[in-house]
Amino acid sequence: MAKKPLPVVELTLDRIIGGGQTIGTLEDGKKCLVWGGLPGERIKVQLTKKKSSLVEGIVTEVITPSSERIAPRDPSSYLSTSPWQIMALDTENHYKSALIEEAFELHDIVLPNPIQVWSDGVEYGYRNKVEYSFWYDTEAETLDLAFFRRGTHGKISVVDTSLASSAINTSAKIVLDALRKLKIDGRTLKTLLIRSSASGSVAWQLYVKTPEFDAEGLLQTIDDPALICGEIIYSNPKSPASVITERLAATSSEVLHDNILNVPFSYATEGFFQINLPVYEQALRDMQKWVENKQVIDLYSGVGTIGLTIGGENVTLIEVNEHAVREMERNIDELDRAGAKAVLAASEDALEHLNGDSTIILDPPRAGLHEKVVQKLLELAPQRIIYLSCNPVTQARDVMMLADKYGVRHHMGYNFFPHTPHIEHLVVLDLK
Repeated sequence: MAKKPLPVVELTLDRIIGGGQTIGTLEDGKKCLVWGGLPGERIKVQLTKKKSSLVEGIVTEVITPSSERIAPRDPSSYLSTSPWQIMALDTENHYKSALIEEAFELHDIVLPNPIQVWSDGVEYGYRNKVEYSFWYDTEAETLDLAFFRRGTHGKISVVDTSLASSAINTSAKIVLDALRKLKIDGRTLKTLLIRSSASGSVAWQLYVKTPEFDAEGLLQTIDDPALICGEIIYSNPKSPASVITERLAATSSEVLHDNILNVPFSYATEGFFQINLPVYEQALRDMQKWVENKQVIDLYSGVGTIGLTIGGENVTLIEVNEHAVREMERNIDELDRAGAKAVLAASEDALEHLNGDSTIILDPPRAGLHEKVVQKLLELAPQRIIYLSCNPVTQARDVMMLADKYGVRHHMGYNFFPHTPHIEHLVVLDLK
């Protein structure tokens, strides 16, 4: 029996909350979390989720628009990729500053200076990585690129996305045209991952659901010098993620290359790397001002783009992801950095590498620091901790747990992903 569809409701929105949605209250007192709305707007919402204490939904009609509302660049797909396209960049940075302040006030932490969010002013074309799904019309046998509809399991077909570099949009069309030319059944396709370097080189990977896919036939159909590497990968369909089960065929073994603060890095198509390099470089410059001439311990180091650029000659980089550590070790070798040491371990399981005479750099996942890491920092009491976070809520929690011994010396927000709710925030903590 099919589920009864959830209703469309009408309400006035109050404020933007940490996850990026706007919240309002229904007539029955339930809170409603909404995508596609702005504070102060009277709207109609198609509910997509219903819980005991709250509901969630997508705006279907704006009855009374906010003066802050602007037309989205990608009207049909912006909710899937960048739901804050409905506000100007200055407005967005204002809301992001307010969300940082709210996160720290929740833990009674008063930051020493007014909160700023740094942006280079580039609103579109900044992404050097995009992962597409596919939309296949079984009756018409037509194939399109697609993104998932926010808040649902459905998909929406797309031609391009304004967030991506022009090289990515062009390359996606080239691969799609080849798939259409060969009349590939879209039900055998999982995702298309495309990455571009600052120089415009492009690498792509097509993840397919069957190991019998005609990989060589597709690669022979695609001939473009800008595409330095194309690869077909069988990905177990039982996993919703684009995992590598078997590499079927590739045009080359080339990897991508980019410079970060004039330090060259190479990385695989599926590897870890920063998405918006110019803004990331600004964050690194700001962090570098606080790195003293002593050993640096870089926890949650990824492929080493922080430690290998600003960590000096004596740096230990600790990372739990095996693939990221392999890429880090390759870059250490290529850079001939004898004083750089890569450690494959979870940060909370590598505490023996920490010492009180070093500068600690932290860049954890959204969950923030493991409690064991916090306790070890309090025990060792290094003079300075430099903490870059992709989640001010958990960062504020961690700063609160360190507050007995550490005070905030400096802080700055960064808009790594314009027109999305994503916020990066840097805090420099000094021993009291």
